[in-house]
Amino acid sequence: MTQSLRAADVLARRLYEAGCRHAFGMPGGEVLTLVDALTRAGITFHLAKHENCAGFMGEGVHHADGAPAILVATIGPGALNGVNVVANAHQDRVPMLVLTGCVDAEEAQTYTHQVLDQQAVFAPITKASFRLDAAAAEVIADKAVTIATEARQGPVHIDVPITVAETPATERRPRGAPAGATAPAGATLAQAHGWLAEATRPLAVIGLDALLPGGAEATKSFLEARQIPFVTTYKAKGILPEDHPLCLGGAGLSPRADSHLLPLLEAADLILCIGYDPIEMRTGWRDAWDPRHTRVIDITPEANSHYMHQASLPLIADLPATLAALAVAPPAPPLWPGREIAKTQSALADAFPHTDDWGPAGVIAQCMETLPRDTLLTADSGAHRILLSQMWKCRSPRQLVQSSGLCTMGCAVPLAMGRKLAQPDRTVVSFSGDAGFLMVAGELATAAEMGLAPIFVVFVDASLALIELKQRQRQLPNAAVDFGHHDFAAIGRAFGGQGHRVRNRAELTAALDAAMQADTFTVIAAEIDREGYDGRI
Repeated sequence: MTQSLRAADVLARRLYEAGCRHAFGMPGGEVLTLVDALTRAGITFHLAKHENCAGFMGEGVHHADGAPAILVATIGPGALNGVNVVANAHQDRVPMLVLTGCVDAEEAQTYTHQVLDQQAVFAPITKASFRLDAAAAEVIADKAVTIATEARQGPVHIDVPITVAETPATERRPRGAPAGATAPAGATLAQAHGWLAEATRPLAVIGLDALLPGGAEATKSFLEARQIPFVTTYKAKGILPEDHPLCLGGAGLSPRADSHLLPLLEAADLILCIGYDPIEMRTGWRDAWDPRHTRVIDITPEANSHYMHQASLPLIADLPATLAALAVAPPAPPLWPGREIAKTQSALADAFPHTDDWGPAGVIAQCMETLPRDTLLTADSGAHRILLSQMWKCRSPRQLVQSSGLCTMGCAVPLAMGRKLAQPDRTVVSFSGDAGFLMVAGELATAAEMGLAPIFVVFVDASLALIELKQRQRQLPNAAVDFGHHDFAAIGRAFGGQGHRVRNRAELTAALDAAMQADTFTVIAAEIDREGYDGRI
């Protein structure tokens, strides 16, 4: 039934239909109608202290409910404050609706205060950018949701002019039906089956695209049916439990791990790229195999435009449908007869031990021992993230969330807040370096105001540890990597949470136990030596 609404209402209702229940941002006068429309539609608006953190909170919720994140920013500086998180969503494949206020087109011809071309700003870092129009509000809203959520997922920007948001609009157009699943057939499917049947040393590399709807289940069924060992990118960790006998763990940023994993790729006679998006990987994974000598099947939703690797049989197709078509097979002889997989698993366990008395590895190991097995984790960029991603064994998809495409600092704290908001009954822990934590410490006030109780673990070494490590490796003098040794536990208490300063495993265990019983957030400052990552990653 046709109903007269404001254009902002039409947009907000479409977002509600897409599953969105939370929006994050900092309003200005230009977005007041939009905030009102979101609230009327049943979408709760959460006030953050900075638009960049607001976007990461939205992403944290997305990893729980699967709906697109919503970032709301006002004109000019508000919109520009969100550039980093929008670029992160683009490179980390996060569906996000970026709603920015703007002045009306005729107003912009004679009024310049805070006015700039926001569509031009967001165009390179989004999948699409629209300017809301009342007559086409429903079409624009539907396009925005569709584009944001189709593979590969990503952010879509909508500029919302002040008076357009208030202009009457209608809902009357039926939603577009989703495209049907496509899978290889005929000679292409037969070739893939033939290669699988002939392989004796197959290896799968699994990436973020395998986490799209239905992908995790299809990947598990295929790998177990074919008994193919696998490596994941950091974002795909947990697609199968990482204690699975076929699992070789995460890869992409650790030269220490790559020294064991890349030789397996060289030894493989068939490589299967399953939703593998190489945007997460370091340069050592560029041309990690030669398709002229090794058969490579690449199952992906988009054609290869990155040239990070090449495939001898690229399949641009629906991943669940394709894997279902390839999973059915007669029993295969034992694969990897030289026990290379078991030997590599053992070597990786030795490379990342859990036995350190203290230091970054000791902190991570003790957290693994103390926290529940289903703890939800977020990780900031830095040396600790690489070590954490190699040590922590995830048991479900998205158990560990991080920025591994753009690798932006300051993401872990707001990501954890979004996850805790969406899943309040789960233990949620963020891992940050002290520099990244300082970037977003103001959001502790937001956590207190929202009544959230995540645990924020901070690796305190008063240094940009990963950059300082690279500096020393290049034999450069120490410069621009050191800063003050601050009392992070006191910062937590000052914002209304709990705070603990720990220097050994026993103190850390006690702090974690107290944090899991607390009804507010907890900051745990784990003081470590800045050279604790040497030889570890």
